[in-house]
Amino acid sequence: MSKIRSKNTKPEMTLRKALFARSFRYRVNDKNLPGKPDIVLPKYKTIIFLHGCFWHRHEGCKYAYTPKTNTKFWVDKITSNSERDKTNLQKLTALGWNVLIVWECEIRHTYKHNLTPLIDRVEAEILGNRPKKISMKFYELKEDEILMVAEEHVPFLRIPKH
Repeated sequence: MSKIRSKNTKPEMTLRKALFARSFRYRVNDKNLPGKPDIVLPKYKTIIFLHGCFWHRHEGCKYAYTPKTNTKFWVDKITSNSERDKTNLQKLTALGWNVLIVWECEIRHTYKHNLTPLIDRVEAEILGNRPKKISMKFYELKEDEILMVAEEHVPFLRIPKH
């Protein structure tokens, strides 16, 4: 298991490059958030987890199998991963984040063919979850009222060149 990477995997890099090409800017593996999310889009208050089908038990996926040897260990391991995912999801939504989950098989399948539909779907989710703009009311200017915004104008002094 020491050879298994937890960050910068091929599916993760593929998704990040596609998002970057669509002008999304993000942070990666933010340790300050529960679960160290794979991709954090602060501007859109959205988090993207890229789950491996085997490690996070993607139901109905051919990559989410139980190994034939040491079965009890693997069932316990994958069950604890799923429980941790649920806990992190609850914590993040309580903090006000919108959480998207992209599965490894979605990237694998579309990478061979065409990644555009997947990225379109992810982009629509991100933009659909965009925080509402806050309306601001600026103070009103009353008639014949002079407002001082800054101190008196100080002329610019030129320093002669030697």
